[in-house]
Amino acid sequence: MDELREILQEIRPDLDFDKETSLIDDKLLDSFDIISIAGEINTAFDVEINVENLLPENFNSMEAMYELICRLQDE
Repeated sequence: MDELREILQEIRPDLDFDKETSLIDDKLLDSFDIISIAGEINTAFDVEINVENLLPENFNSMEAMYELICRLQDE
């Protein structure tokens, strides 16, 4: 989770990812942020986030992103 936190803070240092639970719903992240985050996650965690995974519920919080990473690593 620490590595994910670092990635998120590099991309959007203005957000508190430990507290936010509605990053997409509250429009705190835009599509460019999501693409950047997905690319960094793909590289850092050796997974492939594809179009089917680009759902709001997978990016609404740091926990949701971490759960997505875990699911993709288990595949």
